[in-house]
Amino acid sequence: MTTRVVQDPSDGFRFLPHLETEPPDLRVSFDVLGGGRIRARMSGTSVPALKGTEHKADLSAQPDEVHGAAARLCARWKERFVDFQPGDDQGRGLRDRRRPYATAADLSAEPEDELHRVVADLARGGESLLFDTLLRGDDVGTETFRTYLRSALSQEGLRVRFDSDLHLPWSMLCAAEDSTASAETLDALFARFLGHQHQIEHTGDAYAWIGPPLTVPQQPAVSLNHDVRVGRRTRADEVAKALTEGTECTVRTTYEELVRDFGNADLDEQLTYFWCHGEFIGNEPEPHVLVLRLTDGTPFDGHSVRELRARHRHSRFRPLVLLNACHSGITGASADRSFLGRMLIEHGAQGVLGPQIAMPQAFAAEYALEFVTRYLRGKATAGRIAHELARHFAAQYRTPLGFAYGLHGGMDARLDRTGGGEA
Repeated sequence: MTTRVVQDPSDGFRFLPHLETEPPDLRVSFDVLGGGRIRARMSGTSVPALKGTEHKADLSAQPDEVHGAAARLCARWKERFVDFQPGDDQGRGLRDRRRPYATAADLSAEPEDELHRVVADLARGGESLLFDTLLRGDDVGTETFRTYLRSALSQEGLRVRFDSDLHLPWSMLCAAEDSTASAETLDALFARFLGHQHQIEHTGDAYAWIGPPLTVPQQPAVSLNHDVRVGRRTRADEVAKALTEGTECTVRTTYEELVRDFGNADLDEQLTYFWCHGEFIGNEPEPHVLVLRLTDGTPFDGHSVRELRARHRHSRFRPLVLLNACHSGITGASADRSFLGRMLIEHGAQGVLGPQIAMPQAFAAEYALEFVTRYLRGKATAGRIAHELARHFAAQYRTPLGFAYGLHGGMDARLDRTGGGEA
């Protein structure tokens, strides 16, 4: 029969501007199947398709083994970089250089050969976790998958989504050493980290809710949720000032203020910033959970978010959340350790950015100042800014700590400003 389409009702839906998204250049999935099996899948424009389908391989690694290796890598960064203590010939710590990588954000004045040794150790661990633990194996399927992934990651400036049941510190992992590069330079080491090479986000257990387009406010609504005692000798006050310029800024310092506002159906923020302590507390017999504490010390966690926002999931609350608290972006041991970020995304947040290690306050404040200032301009996405900052701090400050910030969703999150104006 000859058919003539006179109306296509779905066309108006498929082309709503606010639903248009650009797919990532590379999408890598690690699915945990029954029996503790891990299935790796990969697709995207940066990797050639095999017979028109995605790459796929069943790995020999076990989830618990991979989680343990990831936790050890995060601990390694803390022990061997953040807590690095130079010593004299007798092994005694130098009094004039106590934990130099933790007490200052800018390490450009530190001995570069010393930095090279420590960063080389981190890079070796990041490469081993990816290729020797997760993707080890000599079967044809694993070898083929590993070869294509290595080739794709060797490119520069990709938008990479790790859509994975395995929570790993992806930006802290490393591509294989390039035999043509000069391994003698610190810059060559920095360039091996995935966080230096690409925009990276982790998804897999929580996706931002898709709803109708929101009206762009005259002034962005932002918030500062902090412990006033944290970071007094850092640039924290400058971050607080940057949050108030050209915005409507709400300041919260107690658990009760968080409960009051997060329980409000009309809560509407474009950027939610936490500057406080984060720690894991017991939750027997379940795994430990991450909690944040503001000035009054009362714990606030993912369960708190669920209790307060469960009835308001389809509200206007669509912020990018910057959790500048130790371990808040961690993806190390299990999904439970990123429960807070997952709950924020499930209940409205576009994405969550946070450190995956115990981050020194001096660097955390410096990172926040740069990120907040750039994001409030409304000109770049969160993924692009995080990528630029990772490179910026490596090149100018000679530190790899920018790679230790992980983005949970939100790679394409951007602050919309009326008239395209800047903060």
